Amino acid sequence: MTHFLLSSVPISGAFKFRGACNAVFSLNQEDASKGVVTHSSGNHAAALALAAKLRGIPSYIVVPKNAPTCKIENVKRYGGQIVWSEASVQSREEVANKVWQETGAIFIHPYNDGRILSGQGTISLEILEQAPQIDTLVVPISGGGLISGIALAAKSINPAIRIFAAEPKGADDAAQSKAAGRIIRLSETNTIADGLRAFLGDFTWPVVRDLVEDIITVEDSEIIKAMKLCFEILKVVVEPSGAIGLAAVLSDTFQKNPAWKDCNHIGIVVSGGNVDMAMLWDSFNKGK
Repeated sequence: MTHFLLSSVPISGAFKFRGACNAVFSLNQEDASKGVVTHSSGNHAAALALAAKLRGIPSYIVVPKNAPTCKIENVKRYGGQIVWSEASVQSREEVANKVWQETGAIFIHPYNDGRILSGQGTISLEILEQAPQIDTLVVPISGGGLISGIALAAKSINPAIRIFAAEPKGADDAAQSKAAGRIIRLSETNTIADGLRAFLGDFTWPVVRDLVEDIITVEDSEIIKAMKLCFEILKVVVEPSGAIGLAAVLSDTFQKNPAWKDCNHIGIVVSGGNVDMAMLWDSFNKGK
């Protein structure tokens, strides 16, 4: 049996609001008054901007120029002050560091931060409270904040639960890292899943290395197929990054995994629903 956790429907349209709120509201008043700064391709950007707005503090959001329009609009809607960077993770980090030095704002990393992991881990609490029979979780992976938080929380409740990651083949640094036993950064990525182009951090890597059973990589065409199923059968709007868990479960790679026969109750985390409609229809047409 398959269960879906729809983290695509919180107020900011993605799971990132959990970690962002935990990070922002855990700041003491002196630090909070300085504001917060981060870099993100979109979902963490919007989530942090909204969390900062709710606390009444400024937010400085470094966004790559190739970020989806809908995610940029979300940042603006929530009052985030956008600072542009080039598309690479290195550029995002450099610009964020410059903003931090200029403003004194508190830097909140999109995933390599214990407060972020703790917030994302609440997903496990919800899943296992509502469906304690789940023995397998399939979770999108990028920087590792989501899956690390989920794995730590889920394993504390049920040490026997299996955790699988789902990753695009065009941005498979996590799969390569796990195979090599060390963090590997790709020189470039190429995937429709814009939210899954980041690299593992030194905070998330040990959790992925030790608690994630396997990383299932899928083609963009498989992601598009999974998106269609979410729209047509689940009646849920998802972005490519949010549909990748379903794509992984439907893949031959997962169903040929030795652990497959013991996966009786699978929980799939649908992580986000912020998608540009123009990109959506273009992808669906190409995927025909």
